[in-house]
Amino acid sequence: MARQGTLSIHSENIFPIIKKWLYSDHDIFTREVISNGCDAILKFKKLCDLGEATDTVNEDFKVTVTLNKSKKTLVFSDNGIGMTEEEIEKYITQIAFSGAEEFLEKYKDKMSDDQIIGHFGLGFYSVFMVAKEVEIDTVSYQTGKAVKWTCDGGTTYEISEGQRPSRGTSITLFINEDSETFLDYYTLKDVIEKYCSFMPVPIYVIDEEAEAKKAEEYKKALEEHKEGEDAPIAPAAPAPINDVQPLYTKQPAECTDEDYKNFYRSTFHDFNEPLFWIHLNMDYPFRLKGILYFPKLANQYETVEGRIKLYNNQVFVAENIKEVIPEFLLLLKGIIDCPDLPLNVSRSFLQNDGYVTKISDYITKKVADKLISLSKKEPDNYQKFWDDISPFIKYGCLKETKFNEKMKDYILLKTTEDTYLTLKDYLEKVAETSKDKVFYITDQDQQSQYIKLFKDNGLLAVYLEHPIDSPFISLLERENSGVKFTRIDSDISSALKGEATDKSEEENLGKLFKETLSNDKLKVSIENLKSEGIASMLLISEESRRMQEMMKMYNMQGMNLGMPDEEVTLVLNQNHPLIDALMHKDLTDDKKALLCHQLYDLAQLANHTLSPDAMHDFLDRSNKILGMMIQ
Repeated sequence: MARQGTLSIHSENIFPIIKKWLYSDHDIFTREVISNGCDAILKFKKLCDLGEATDTVNEDFKVTVTLNKSKKTLVFSDNGIGMTEEEIEKYITQIAFSGAEEFLEKYKDKMSDDQIIGHFGLGFYSVFMVAKEVEIDTVSYQTGKAVKWTCDGGTTYEISEGQRPSRGTSITLFINEDSETFLDYYTLKDVIEKYCSFMPVPIYVIDEEAEAKKAEEYKKALEEHKEGEDAPIAPAAPAPINDVQPLYTKQPAECTDEDYKNFYRSTFHDFNEPLFWIHLNMDYPFRLKGILYFPKLANQYETVEGRIKLYNNQVFVAENIKEVIPEFLLLLKGIIDCPDLPLNVSRSFLQNDGYVTKISDYITKKVADKLISLSKKEPDNYQKFWDDISPFIKYGCLKETKFNEKMKDYILLKTTEDTYLTLKDYLEKVAETSKDKVFYITDQDQQSQYIKLFKDNGLLAVYLEHPIDSPFISLLERENSGVKFTRIDSDISSALKGEATDKSEEENLGKLFKETLSNDKLKVSIENLKSEGIASMLLISEESRRMQEMMKMYNMQGMNLGMPDEEVTLVLNQNHPLIDALMHKDLTDDKKALLCHQLYDLAQLANHTLSPDAMHDFLDRSNKILGMMIQ
């Protein structure tokens, strides 16, 4: 005989609150209900192992989600432990809730968190975000008696005799109009895969009407089948949508390289092979399993956002939780499964949890250890990967002191000889030509003239072209007293120069350029360069350029971001015929002016883009010079 009861709560507004506040993502109800079903099965299997329950021989344990668009229902069914009427009263009808108003007041500043329900045992009630009515049909392994619980979203419920024929639980959701998107098979399947891809019990998603239609078509095909024709093909049996034993749950020794690559492709839908990976497996002082992959970046400006998925006992929790995963590791892709963290984490909880710091430190250490091992045992691969992994390593050194301490001796610099050297090895190699000075390149194309000059003279520079390199250079200078990083266009190494030039000629030529260019602040230097192919070049003060770059980075409005004239030096090579002509030949004033302007613009072009007006003048002047050649 059916009887009614009242939910044990202190406000009749609980369901509107659940619908509006408890989860920002309504689709998470699938995780809550399916994980309950998996738990019910795992509990029953454990009781069987202990001899307190008995399953049928070779029982097929599973959770099945069945949708029926016409009936507007979703049914979540498991063959787990089931519930007695008393257990329904205990676990379903007595909501661990002290009052809606108190709840909202206590957590009003945390409503941006995605999951806070777990603190109150309200996971099941997330179904009322999408359902206008819910039925539970259950049979306990203890009694074998079917019990039915019904609630329409108010504060009353009804318990009656059920119709379920076998042990387990079925939860039927009558979907409300606002949530009918979940009645689309592919939408529902995608949502369940998002949260339940690695749950430890097979999960099936079935479109009841589509399966019935396929069965009817097959039946009709059999009836119409004629002897001698190929027999109709029976509809394929539904397959589970999840991997009950994902790769990260196995021991590393059990996994092949191909296993790791296949898992990466299937999990992240990235068909570019990862560079390498780290398999995490720890039991003490906390339990943690996972795999971190180092993806290959398409280019140096590719978005620096990976995907680190956080799980609890194979149940998806969230992505890219910075309180658990060190921030610099968010450049990677991977899975972290930690049962010691709550299923429904809030960031405020994580920030104050002692386990979180230990987990973060452990992951950082394991990543550093892997990189150091790779550097020592597979130096060729380490160098091969360096261009792809260096932004991640440098970012880690900037963000994490412990990571920097472990990795600082394994930082590589790619040189203009296409070799990879540590800072120590580079300084030793250039000790005679540029002691304690590291010449670096930020743009191979823009600074090609300077690179050629260095190569022609047997000098060595390094490539530091990624946006992360600017702050990283400052870190290296702080940690290596006396070492100075100098961009290749900001200094002329003594190794590039011959004997000293005549100062009087330098003064005369400097005066000519200043007057012609109408720029009395311009610095002009005449150098006896060993390379004859370069007539003029610009040098820009390293300190001033860094300051300008920092100002741009922080978008300092209203400030002059142009380079001060006194910080730019025009270098003229006295060994070049054009400079020699300006110094020693009897040229007309017009030709001198033409040469001065053209040499200055050529030097600028080798360093940066000309303004539209300056480019127009340069092209006009170039045409004039070409015209002079045929006169």
